[in-house]
Amino acid sequence: MSGHREDELSDLWRRVRADLAAALPASTVELWVDPIRVVALRGETLLLSAPRAVRAWVERRYRQVLTDALRAHSDAVREIEFVDQAAPEEGAAAVVPESLPRDPRQTFERFVIGPGNRVAHGAALAVAELPGEAYNPLFLHGPPGLGKSHLMAAIHDYMVRNHPGLTVHHTTAERFTSEFVTALRLSGPEAFKARYRNLDALLIDDVEFLEGKHQTAEEFFHTFNALHAAGKQIVLSSDRPPAALSGLAERLRDRFAWGLTVEIEPPDLRTRIAVLWRLASDRHGEVPEPAVLSEIAARVPGNVRVLEGAMTRVLALSSMLREPLSLSIVRRALDAEGAPAAGTREKPTLEEIQDAVCSVYGVGREELLSPRRSPRIAHARQLAMYLARELTGLSLSEIARAFDRNHTTVLHAIRAVDDRLEPGSEAMAAVHKVCTSLGTVLPAAVADAPTGAPSPSDPQAANP
Repeated sequence: MSGHREDELSDLWRRVRADLAAALPASTVELWVDPIRVVALRGETLLLSAPRAVRAWVERRYRQVLTDALRAHSDAVREIEFVDQAAPEEGAAAVVPESLPRDPRQTFERFVIGPGNRVAHGAALAVAELPGEAYNPLFLHGPPGLGKSHLMAAIHDYMVRNHPGLTVHHTTAERFTSEFVTALRLSGPEAFKARYRNLDALLIDDVEFLEGKHQTAEEFFHTFNALHAAGKQIVLSSDRPPAALSGLAERLRDRFAWGLTVEIEPPDLRTRIAVLWRLASDRHGEVPEPAVLSEIAARVPGNVRVLEGAMTRVLALSSMLREPLSLSIVRRALDAEGAPAAGTREKPTLEEIQDAVCSVYGVGREELLSPRRSPRIAHARQLAMYLARELTGLSLSEIARAFDRNHTTVLHAIRAVDDRLEPGSEAMAAVHKVCTSLGTVLPAAVADAPTGAPSPSDPQAANP
């Protein structure tokens, strides 16, 4: 059997793997068998390679099972031996994927901490200080514009500066997909695997982009397994928690939740003022009066990107008029005739409303549009219909088509939400969170009402 070709050895391993899959739990096979690779046959010994953590566990727990399975399929194979994976040819440099450019403004030192992001900041700093030891994976989620990307970039920056011996890669799920597709077309999947599975830390923004991209998600699943099994650090961010990424396979969503999952919430008034102070001191050189910052913060929703846009607008008007920053400048900049308050949009799209509601309630878009009637999904669906009516100006029939319902169902949903919009209610808090994430004005029914309710959970609902 020493003359076996590589494809014959691969066929032998496939048959062995099938036996193991029938005898062991699927999770065991995925974690401890799939990362194993056949290297060569030397006499009666099959040489195998695997990441260090996998190798140690298999040799301790599954060596005899693996050997017996091989002997059942080949009289010539009597033993197995793990060897180090082949090193690159002499003079060849390891190809490392190119990370996102580092932004000197996106560091831990420059991150403004508040009640809504304190836990996320602490967890991010912990994994940056102790890669692979603190929380693995770390999964950050929340609506756009709240600082997820800043924390991801800060982790990357800290690791590069303080752990120079580590290979760290920071990218987005969109770039990961593009690289994988390009590799399939040009260099083949093995080169792609070699680039990603030898990393010490992998940071991926916007993993919701993998939804519906089954081949890429499958490759990422195996990349995740290989890195996690080897004790390498994984950090992910998304606009929704893992359970709400319904377009991904359940086994991948489960792995996202293996470590620590942290939600980032919109900044409160005090945090928004601190963000504005940082922006103004960076760009203007002078710190405006507290009343000026308070005025901007009170007028702008709790989205940091929208807040930055408002600050830019105020500073631009101050510069053009050559007047110092004042309450008058703020009001003129943010209340310009024919323009909504800074960063707000009178009419977000219906799809944006659906996505924002999904994020707040922790459900997937497919669930929102499905026939499912669980309380959480029904409440999310009703609120999305209500806000579509309040914020877009679409007709009942147009909204119904977008939800694959009829106009009577939409009318019932609007009335149901109206009935629940009591001061301090859960529905009121949900409306505020959705409008904040959209950067839009509140519906008239809730604009002046206080909040104070917890995040949406599982209320009883009339089910459209």
